[in-house]
Amino acid sequence: MQSLVTQSTISKLTVLILTLSLSLQQLRTLSLSSCRAFCGTIAINYPFGLDDGCGAPQYRHMLNCTTDLFFITPSGGYKVQSIDYDKQTMTVYDPAMSTCSILQPHHDFHMTDIQSVIIPPSADTVFALLNCSIDSPVLNHYKNLCFNFSDHSCNELYGACNAFRIFHLVTNSSPPPCCFTSYDTVKFMSMNILDCTHYTSVIDTDNLKGIGPLDWVYGIKLSYSVPDTGCERCKQSGGSCGFDTETEVMQCLCSSFSNATRECAAGIVADGGKQNLWSYFHTVLLVVGALAYMGLYLMDPFSISFVF
Repeated sequence: MQSLVTQSTISKLTVLILTLSLSLQQLRTLSLSSCRAFCGTIAINYPFGLDDGCGAPQYRHMLNCTTDLFFITPSGGYKVQSIDYDKQTMTVYDPAMSTCSILQPHHDFHMTDIQSVIIPPSADTVFALLNCSIDSPVLNHYKNLCFNFSDHSCNELYGACNAFRIFHLVTNSSPPPCCFTSYDTVKFMSMNILDCTHYTSVIDTDNLKGIGPLDWVYGIKLSYSVPDTGCERCKQSGGSCGFDTETEVMQCLCSSFSNATRECAAGIVADGGKQNLWSYFHTVLLVVGALAYMGLYLMDPFSISFVF
């Protein structure tokens, strides 16, 4: 009779050990993030995501992380220099763009229709069309699309920049026409239609009064919007905002294996956050207590009243 009790008790003890092991494994797994939070030193927060299903579906496949972070458009990959989540801006650099110090071949900047709507170049990003022909649309029917910014004329680029000075030397006369314009111009008209051989772009143009082209910041600043999908509620529950890859319906990603509709259940850890862990610790404590109790029972099964 003593051996039968002991054998039965050992079986129950094995079950308790397995339960404890699974509980601890669940705690370890739940602490793993299902979405990458960084690419190099750049933080990746909502609405952006590197892994499919992370972030907002409108921004799906827009970012690519290799050794660096790139913003992907139909015209190529543009290196992301920074993301300002407070101002909701992303600054990118076109590696094929001409600048004050380097003259690059003909190149267009082109975005998808949805990118043009939800993350277009900001109002303080100016595109400079260079070496335009006298027949260029922006110098004739659409000359109202050209403007000067912060008291600068684009002729300054020809005089101050070594890369652009060649246009003046080739013509051996006055510099060829040029045009400062907004993104909408290059959005609807390619460089071939504009009849200009090169372009460059400058950011933070509102702060460049009295500053020469050699000290301008060249690049493209994008201004994005954040979809209102109840993401804050998800983040407060310890999850990260994502979506179903098939339906693109918003989901709260609670762990690498658990998702929720709006928020994570109490006690779940997601993305390294510290949500209420009491329910899990409570389970572990109960199992540990049961193991201790079972140990006493094994030593003297008739001295303890224990009922399963």
